[in-house]
Amino acid sequence: MSKSAHMVGDGIGRGGTIPFADAFKAWLKVAALSFGGPAGQIAVIHRIFVDEKKWVGEGRFLRALNYCMLLPGPEAQQLATYLGWTLHGIRGGLTAGLLFVLPGFLSILALSILYVAFREVPFVSGVFFGVKAVVLAIVIDAVRRIGARALKTRAAWSIAAAAFIGIFFLDVRFPVIVIGAGLLGYALAAVRPDLLGVREAVEEDVSLEPQTDRSWLRALKVAGVCIALWFAPIIAAVLITGNDSVFTQLGLFFSKMAVVTFGGAYAVLSYVAQEAVQNFGWLRPGEMIDGLGMAETTPGPLVQVVQFVGFLAAYRDNAGMDPWIAAVLASVLVTWVTFAPSFLWIFLGAPYVEKLQSNARLSAALSAITAAVVGVILNLAVWFGLNVMFAAVAEVHAYGLRLYVPALPTLDFAAAGLAIAAAVVLLGSRVGMLPVLAAGAVIGAVYKTVF
Repeated sequence: MSKSAHMVGDGIGRGGTIPFADAFKAWLKVAALSFGGPAGQIAVIHRIFVDEKKWVGEGRFLRALNYCMLLPGPEAQQLATYLGWTLHGIRGGLTAGLLFVLPGFLSILALSILYVAFREVPFVSGVFFGVKAVVLAIVIDAVRRIGARALKTRAAWSIAAAAFIGIFFLDVRFPVIVIGAGLLGYALAAVRPDLLGVREAVEEDVSLEPQTDRSWLRALKVAGVCIALWFAPIIAAVLITGNDSVFTQLGLFFSKMAVVTFGGAYAVLSYVAQEAVQNFGWLRPGEMIDGLGMAETTPGPLVQVVQFVGFLAAYRDNAGMDPWIAAVLASVLVTWVTFAPSFLWIFLGAPYVEKLQSNARLSAALSAITAAVVGVILNLAVWFGLNVMFAAVAEVHAYGLRLYVPALPTLDFAAAGLAIAAAVVLLGSRVGMLPVLAAGAVIGAVYKTVF
């Protein structure tokens, strides 16, 4: 076999060889077109690799997607990494996964610099004002879409309600909710799998599985290398800046986030907003929504918004460095520790995909987690809504509950009206997200410039 090609047979595509250079060009195309959230990104990968190139069979694609849905982290980026591994091994997985992230990283880095330097300019602040209102409508639409897919049984509705009450009123941390829901689903699968709509697993045809090493030695090598690379920048941050620096805090926090982020970017953002805004004080509430607006309008995974969090955190608390240098370094650090675990999950688990994805208890655990995520995203929608439409929101603790009380005289009628209009368009028509975001940005810029 040539060094530039990988054998692709056993029902994966057309058989024969695929030059690495051709695959590289295809992943560049995926990276350039990866707008619109995970659903749109997965559709782009399917169109290019299954429909157009025919390098990957439909069954392989669906099994890969099912596996990635079981993992914490951005499923579209993990799917790209898995398919890259399928075609060209570790080199192909690294190429596909890194190219998928790179355009979003560069775009959000540029927007973060512009945001810090020029956000006081009325036109720029107006753009973010309009985008922020539309983002609220997008999150509400996400609650509707994910809820329609996940909440098909009474048990699922109950789990979603419990998750919302726990995170909104009782201040239960997101990792606790995810782990609790997963354990509950796993346990229910043993006694009443029907409560979550999980059927008995069907044995999959494993004849399409590529020949690969499934030994313990390989697994230990992969885990050792990936974990060492994952934590290397955090260790460097501790040695250079100390245990209590913002770099160390960012590295540890987003590493923890990377292993509990089931349910997509909106669930992650609820967790990040709770911690970054309320506990660490890295951002103000409105800034978190601005960051999500950046991620919605740039290519790559929506979870790339965490880079914006790191940028602002280090710009304000720069450990004695030049604030711009500190902010850029923090952007790299946060992006690294957010996506490095995804490569670990894929390279470690890829040889076992067929066996894992047919496990009924894992499917039940995932169903319970997905139901809980609906409640978490609803919390994000309510929290965003209060902070978009009101200039002042008080956090009150009474009778063991946490309550958000908006100051009614501070209602921003322009923001509320724009958010409602965007929600009506998104929920009641087939207009895409990007045109609505563009319209919101234009309206916001005109409004702030004039008034």
